[in-house]
Amino acid sequence: MVLKTLAVMGPLHGYRLARRIEQLAHGSLELNQGTIYPALLRLEQRGWIDSEWGTTETNRRARFFAITRTGRKRLAAEAEGWARTVAMMSRLLEEQ
Repeated sequence: MVLKTLAVMGPLHGYRLARRIEQLAHGSLELNQGTIYPALLRLEQRGWIDSEWGTTETNRRARFFAITRTGRKRLAAEAEGWARTVAMMSRLLEEQ
């Protein structure tokens, strides 16, 4: 979710990223700071995102996160895997 959101929207700070994912989930998912920031740290350690300090729209200092080339490759692989899983589950449910 994080990689896809950054790929579509470009660099975002953690709070805005979490709110955008919640918005796309239509209220079925809630991300708090204890969830989003550890995930961002793991993604950055794996080289899938980069971060840099910047200023938010409310003039606050925050870290902005952006997807890397490696992150885009990982996103493509994950999307392909999910598509295969969804197709398989659809076939299984239709046959029953």
